[in-house]
Amino acid sequence: MTDSAGTSGSRRPRKRLHYGEGREALLNAAVRVVARGGLRKLTYRAVAEEAGVTHGLVVHHFGSRDALIEEAFGHTIRTSLNVSALEPGTGEIADFSTGLSDMVTADPGMQAYQYEMLLEARRRPELLAQVRALYDEYFDATRRELSRMLPSGADQALTRLVFAALDGLVLHQLVLGEPEVTDTALEELRALLRLRHTDGDGDGSEA
Repeated sequence: MTDSAGTSGSRRPRKRLHYGEGREALLNAAVRVVARGGLRKLTYRAVAEEAGVTHGLVVHHFGSRDALIEEAFGHTIRTSLNVSALEPGTGEIADFSTGLSDMVTADPGMQAYQYEMLLEARRRPELLAQVRALYDEYFDATRRELSRMLPSGADQALTRLVFAALDGLVLHQLVLGEPEVTDTALEELRALLRLRHTDGDGDGSEA
């Protein structure tokens, strides 16, 4: 995808948006801008051009560039949690993260934004607290679902291990493609969780 924000001939027509609709549209536009060019390309004008609205509307909704960056980051994580089946709530291992590869395929920009933020937090320590707080949503969702699936529950180490596997699969698919590899790896992860479930039951048999 190429960035057309700088070409006057490709400007999108201005449009009137309602408050809620406009805010989400601007967050999605910010994600697309960053996915194409990194955080350095995220400006009010770039987001306005991407969304097809006025520069002033972006300022009205967010007030500062840092607020826009942080709210867009939270938006990507909440969207990912909703569509990835990280926490289906069923307690069934077969349901765990069933939508992961589809999520990356459908909207890679959402994931790219999150990795941009992780790298930016290494350069800008003031972003680290925001990154940590929002990633805690991922960790908490993972822990809750593991606790539903496993008789022995899930401690911090297991939670981080499982989430790191999922996070790595997302990154690899984002860069390399190959959603079928993601799906195969997820089946292997579920098989390992079934073994863990069996160990927790204490009957010594394989799932």
